[in-house]
Amino acid sequence: MSKKPDTTVELDLGDVDHRVGKPIGGGQLWDPCSTSDIRRWVMAMDYPNPLHWDQEFARASRYGGLVAPQSIAVALDYGHGAAPACVGRIPDSHLIFGGEEWWFYGCPVRPGDQLFQERRFHDYKVVQTKFAGPTMFSRGDTVHRNQHGALVAKERSTAIRYLAEEANKRGMYENQLGAIKKWTAAELAEVDALRTEWLMSNRLGVSPHFDEVKVGDALPRRVIGPHSIASFTTEYRAFLFNIWGTFRWTAPAGIEDPWVYQDPGWTEGFGFDEEGAKIDPRLRDGLYVGPSRGHIDAEKAGDVGMARAYGYGATMGAWCTDYLAYWAGNDGLVRHTKADFRLPAFEGDVTYFEGEIVDKDAESGWGVPLVQVKLKLTNQDGGVLVDCTAEVELPR
Repeated sequence: MSKKPDTTVELDLGDVDHRVGKPIGGGQLWDPCSTSDIRRWVMAMDYPNPLHWDQEFARASRYGGLVAPQSIAVALDYGHGAAPACVGRIPDSHLIFGGEEWWFYGCPVRPGDQLFQERRFHDYKVVQTKFAGPTMFSRGDTVHRNQHGALVAKERSTAIRYLAEEANKRGMYENQLGAIKKWTAAELAEVDALRTEWLMSNRLGVSPHFDEVKVGDALPRRVIGPHSIASFTTEYRAFLFNIWGTFRWTAPAGIEDPWVYQDPGWTEGFGFDEEGAKIDPRLRDGLYVGPSRGHIDAEKAGDVGMARAYGYGATMGAWCTDYLAYWAGNDGLVRHTKADFRLPAFEGDVTYFEGEIVDKDAESGWGVPLVQVKLKLTNQDGGVLVDCTAEVELPR
């Protein structure tokens, strides 16, 4: 039973306001992207496009070898892409993802490439929510360039920051969620059949032509899941900064008091030991300590108002990009996505994808023909996880 919320509770924003609009620092990966990094990523995203893992298939493609999916940019960044949206210390707080917006510039990531990030804290607003009372929605920008300086992608991430104790008192998800779904053999067979049907819908990467598609066309339905502690753990390890010793801290030049790796004010029991981790790296390994613990630990999830183990927001954003890219084929390109996250992917649930073409633009601002797609991700109960609008380039 939820407890009566404290209507007088407030967020302490004393360390936030003066950082708005300023560049920030963060982690920078030491190593270039490898074929194993690419394969690990698509395995974690359950994205079996052979262009990204099958060497023989990829060699016969227009790329002449393995190439990373467009979604790899978030895996080659520090902090799931949320670093510039989580700026300033808010005591006793926690964070979940609220959404992502991506722009892609047609520069593929190949094995041997390395991405470098420029980050900026954009803005924030505080609203009252049923989930946690006073809740901050903060936005930050990341620009991704490769080792040659070529622009690969830009991301605007939205972080939801709130007081963990207040969310725990309100118990919104605890009140809404029933027992973890137990899937029958027949139900799992249906999930597997739909997964296979989607996989075979464009395994060869044939791109639909702009003139052939029309408004109202539905994209093939997809399913991922059931989600589990094993799948959440696989996702976590595919974000390369989570592997011991993979990154260093960097700071923007000329900025007084730049935000780099300061404590955002994590609630008790969810912080890192940065100094101790120099000797024992497990002291900042998020599967054991830190703010990510609730993703694989139901008890810790309950401590921050999430009721049970749950998936990663950055993963849901990547799912959207991968789904659209698979339909667009090897001669298409996802140019822009804007995804609002509504619900987490909870342990035991499955996630369904349904997309529809809602507009066409033969002479877009990108200088290429685009189709606009509305994409919705739902769970088995019809709960909406993600609302996404995207623009996808198709060949004429």
